[in-house]
Amino acid sequence: MSRQSKKRNSTKGNFGYIRAERKRRILITAALLAVPLLIFFAALIYFHTRMTIWTVAAAVGCLPACKSLVNVIMLFRCSPMDPEIYRQISQHAGSLVMAYEMYMTFYEKSAFIDAFAICGNLVVGYSSDPKIDVSFMETEAQKILKGNGYRTTVKIFQNLPAYLERLDSMNAHKSSLEEGIKFRPDERYPDMSRNELIKYTILAICL
Repeated sequence: MSRQSKKRNSTKGNFGYIRAERKRRILITAALLAVPLLIFFAALIYFHTRMTIWTVAAAVGCLPACKSLVNVIMLFRCSPMDPEIYRQISQHAGSLVMAYEMYMTFYEKSAFIDAFAICGNLVVGYSSDPKIDVSFMETEAQKILKGNGYRTTVKIFQNLPAYLERLDSMNAHKSSLEEGIKFRPDERYPDMSRNELIKYTILAICL
């Protein structure tokens, strides 16, 4: 795999992200943990006692590592996207704005979403997660998008053939789905289209 391909796969929303992010966060967690441990043992060797301010500093310094470890555990709770499922979906994606391998998290529930297709006011996803609460995830994702100014309809499929048919339909009617939708570019991301901004918003609520 080329360096450019590896970099692309490590970007949130691309196929291969979960595996790449696991490795990255493990390294970050190890580094965050190494610093306070180094401080603790260095102080222990120098002062011959744990009863120093440096022990407190080391304990506080472990907090970022603990938070990072929680993210690592969350990533290992979900399996990466099946390459065969990705192959099939990508063959039907056409010119739609797509996002892949998302672990969508809310306070109450979380679920793995294999793919989202965005076109106009339609956000259509597929999930292979057997434990997903489809209605909950659709409702909460729609609320988040509405709160960011995008009045969309979010639909999540659990049947892959039905999802592929919907992608074909969205591609066939892409012009009509996007027709008449008013859009003001975001000053922070002037080069992003409305569909890309919706994708960006969805990725912001994913691990």
